[in-house]
Amino acid sequence: MTVAWATLRRSWLVTRRAYPWSYFIGTLLLGVFTMGVAYLGLRAVAGDQVPAEFAGRVGTADYLGYIAVGAAAYMFVVHGILWIGKAMIQEQREGTMGALVVAPARRLPYLLGFAAFAFTAVALEVAVLLGFALLLGVRPAATGAVDAVLAVAGLALAVFGMSVVLSNVMIVAGEAHITQNTVFQAVAVLSGFTFPRDYLPEALRWLGELIPVTAAMDVIRGVFTGGTGLDPARLGVAVLIALGYAAAGLLTMPWAERRAMERSF
Repeated sequence: MTVAWATLRRSWLVTRRAYPWSYFIGTLLLGVFTMGVAYLGLRAVAGDQVPAEFAGRVGTADYLGYIAVGAAAYMFVVHGILWIGKAMIQEQREGTMGALVVAPARRLPYLLGFAAFAFTAVALEVAVLLGFALLLGVRPAATGAVDAVLAVAGLALAVFGMSVVLSNVMIVAGEAHITQNTVFQAVAVLSGFTFPRDYLPEALRWLGELIPVTAAMDVIRGVFTGGTGLDPARLGVAVLIALGYAAAGLLTMPWAERRAMERSF
């Protein structure tokens, strides 16, 4: 707990002093542009009409509400991965990874500290994004407070599990940008953030099932846009895959750290 709190506090102080607004605005613009393009497309191209096929697949004719929830969730995923997944390679770049390796602090509370900071910061960004969506006439509503909390918790756990594995890949490869952007594109296409996964070929739908946030996103859709409520089966799948990713990442982290340290000499 001490390590997690110290990491959260350090991340907050560094962000506030080094780039208090640029990081916040840069991440928020992703969701704002997505909402803006969807709004213009619906009004100027589709004439405010949503095809019955789309409404049937997603369970609602509120296209902008569907996009708003997807954009907010995608921003949540991207921000979480950027902080948790890049924590170790940031230590590597700053030359402090050696000190971290010999320190008595365990990796799980260290990464949980980054997760706490990331999810706190992104909550503010999602609130601003949903305020922008309200200006466009979007009124997303959950099927219940408990459903909403469990759905968001499932997505947060999925992001954490992915980030632990991604952290190992980054420090072994010695780079972050290609890895993170490849993951972001794969998630955007395969996990159902901006369009129904039913539109994808069957092989890609199965490939998407290997990504923890895919099942978590199905739960988010059921609670916030589909009106079907919490799906316990899909939530269970999301939790199991996320825990599997997290366990695999934590177990292989000592090996990844050794490879990273060997390469630095």
